[in-house]
Amino acid sequence: MDPSALFLPRQSVDSLFEAIRNRGFSKLLGPVAADGAIVYREIASAADLPTGLRDRQAPGTYRLEVQNDGVRTFSWANGPQALKPLTFAPRETLWRCERDASGELRFRDVAREHEPTAVFGVRACDLAALQIHERHFLKAPYSDPHYAARRSSLFLVAVHCSHPADTCFCASTGDGPRAESGYDLAMSELDDGFVIDAGTDRGRAVLATLGLAPASSAQQEKADREIEAAGRAQRRSLPSQNLKSALYGRLEDPHWDQVGRRCLSCGNCTAVCPTCFCHAEQDEPALTGETTEHLRQWDSCFTAVHSYMGHFLVREETRLRYRQWLTHKLASWHEQYGRSGCVGCGRCIAWCPVGIDITAEVSALLESGDAQS
Repeated sequence: MDPSALFLPRQSVDSLFEAIRNRGFSKLLGPVAADGAIVYREIASAADLPTGLRDRQAPGTYRLEVQNDGVRTFSWANGPQALKPLTFAPRETLWRCERDASGELRFRDVAREHEPTAVFGVRACDLAALQIHERHFLKAPYSDPHYAARRSSLFLVAVHCSHPADTCFCASTGDGPRAESGYDLAMSELDDGFVIDAGTDRGRAVLATLGLAPASSAQQEKADREIEAAGRAQRRSLPSQNLKSALYGRLEDPHWDQVGRRCLSCGNCTAVCPTCFCHAEQDEPALTGETTEHLRQWDSCFTAVHSYMGHFLVREETRLRYRQWLTHKLASWHEQYGRSGCVGCGRCIAWCPVGIDITAEVSALLESGDAQS
């Protein structure tokens, strides 16, 4: 039992929102149902949250269903968005070049001030992905100031998962369903409210203003049981060990041809993936010729131009692009970050137009290699 855990009645959620705003986080994002999915939008109150909805996810399938007797707000796993767009912007200006009155070129930095924003309902898998991005973008001495400014502007309220989707496999990667770190506040939802605790001093400062009663042992035990059951309910998985040698030893496996014939090379998987951070940089001159902006925008290893090098495409075929994505994600990331680049959110499975399942592809590759040996 956590002696610091408190109980937030369901009718007091708006009081929590107000307390967060009073700490300077004027913008509040939360999950809402829009365009047939759960997405982050600015919210005004708890009434905007997706109470009574359940997601149904499968390879190539995502839909929301109404639970007529549903009283909970978080009876779903995730939507297509993660935290990535809030910290690693899909498109942003890194610097600009201007011609001054004398005709000289001057390079100017751009403002990196962002409105303090609280995000309500962050999942454990997305916090794990955030930590991977922090290792990449905030690693000294080459810390990315644009990423750092966006990250420092966020106040994160996690909600432990109790209703995994059929596509989830975070338990096998060690990234859920319980949020372990990286949050300011973390909550477990029960029918009548939330068991809540703080992970940072600013989270504790918010809770101190609410006058909440301690969560009872029965409430904490029920929350723990639901989180543990969510982990056991997951049917998909990835092998827990480093797959570098296994995948590198199968680079010419005929299974790459099979998945290459199915893959559309659309890049959906990399767009919804919370850890993918491939990007392209380009200069965009003004029509007047007086200024130029240097832009960074999301890219994907599934696009042809991504592997353009020396006047030829390194990965001209789709099978080679899928192989690059899978082996980088599950193998070479271990060298870079000490772990796999997959956090088990399952988004790439649900949002793939043809339903390619990363866990099934890995299993097929490993079985193929075993059969050949």
